Amino acid sequence: MTQPDLSCSNPPHWRLAVIGAGPAGFYAVGELLKQQEIPVKVDLFDRLPTPYGLVRGGVAPDHQKIKNVCKIFDRIASQDHFRFFGNIEFGRDLTRKEMLEHYDAVLYTVGSRSDRRLGIPGEGLEGSHSATEFVGWYNSHPDYREKRFNLNSEQAVIIGMGNVAIDVARILSHRMEELRQTDISDQAFLALDSSRVRDIWVIGRRGPVQAAFTPVEARELMHLPDTEVELEADALNLDASSKKFLQEEAGKDTRKNIELLQGMLETPPRGMKKRLHLLFLASPVEILGKDGRVTGIKLRRNRLLEKPDGSMGAEATDQTFELQTGLIFRSVGYRGEPLPDVPFDDTSGTIPNEAGQILENGKRCPKEFAAGWIKRGPSGVVGTNKPDAIESVNRMLATLNASESEPLEKGEVPDILKLLQNKGAEVVSFSDWKLLEDYETKAGEAEGRPRKKVGTVEEMLEVIRDRRQD
Repeated sequence: MTQPDLSCSNPPHWRLAVIGAGPAGFYAVGELLKQQEIPVKVDLFDRLPTPYGLVRGGVAPDHQKIKNVCKIFDRIASQDHFRFFGNIEFGRDLTRKEMLEHYDAVLYTVGSRSDRRLGIPGEGLEGSHSATEFVGWYNSHPDYREKRFNLNSEQAVIIGMGNVAIDVARILSHRMEELRQTDISDQAFLALDSSRVRDIWVIGRRGPVQAAFTPVEARELMHLPDTEVELEADALNLDASSKKFLQEEAGKDTRKNIELLQGMLETPPRGMKKRLHLLFLASPVEILGKDGRVTGIKLRRNRLLEKPDGSMGAEATDQTFELQTGLIFRSVGYRGEPLPDVPFDDTSGTIPNEAGQILENGKRCPKEFAAGWIKRGPSGVVGTNKPDAIESVNRMLATLNASESEPLEKGEVPDILKLLQNKGAEVVSFSDWKLLEDYETKAGEAEGRPRKKVGTVEEMLEVIRDRRQD
């Protein structure tokens, strides 16, 4: 791995580390390299050999255009004073203490890796999964390669009404001829090709006005060639508060959602082989099972209740019903995980911070910052991370400018690469990643697909090792 010599810079540069190579990490790196307030060198770390975070491992395979943002990230990575350290995990390969010894500032952009649970009986039964697992599985994410899903169930139930829930529903509904042309994992394609799922239920605890999916996602459901979308006849009989909100306060996305849902409701049955049911105002009470496996789900009807702050909440009624199913996905939000020795707010699942500067016991950490989901929580789309990252970068630059300390590069602190080599860590550089990307792209082109992803870390490293020698 060829690396620039950090000892020959004049004037000395501030050494900055960004941990997490997803959108927030890349946007932050881009801002740091673009600014001209202070000279910087930026190292970007990721626990996987592959960069791009959820753009690679979370964006649905039939949404290839969204992945074009990687071209922007590649331009950022091509700049001087940037290095990528893939296959390096914070806490395993490098500690907080070591990072602070080797860098003038550290920015954590690790995202939200885990998911929120429903907290109901039966959630641990076989056949009950997080949407995160399913999304990772069909996207060839190494963490989920070994997952298995019961696609023999004729009914699937998805709890949640956000874009991820709609992604899961769409993938379960898709025509296989179209999925074959994407970068979906081979094992997911084969499993979906023999799937017996015919009815997909997407369940939201509140009403259609409060649904979190975007119009783009909703519109796609209307154009699934083998699937018809069904709503209850009274689904759009809005309560007074929702009507008022829609007329006076709702944004264009909410208004468009209602318009699209109205179109779905008015579309006559077409006799398609699959049905996608959007069910509002219902919450799961219990996942039912037998012999350790899911057999159904018990749900409770809700009514909308206006909260003191004016927002609409869901209030349970005494009306319950059941759906038979062997496959349940929860998609009720992501959650950050604590990093070793780094401050963490267990309630919010984020790193406590003030405009991106990390707080420890209520005090500002002079050298540590956060951006992205681990800073603000799991909200927004890919582009939402840019203004978030800019805020954190501005705070970092202001703090460094106000600091009385000299850049570490001016002293005798060795390069982090030396430390990693001494530990025997196998570092994947950005040029190494490009070797892997080229391999995946060529393998995909041979099958008429954008790429064919390598699905395990060891296989990724083997490909890189082999192609380094070519």
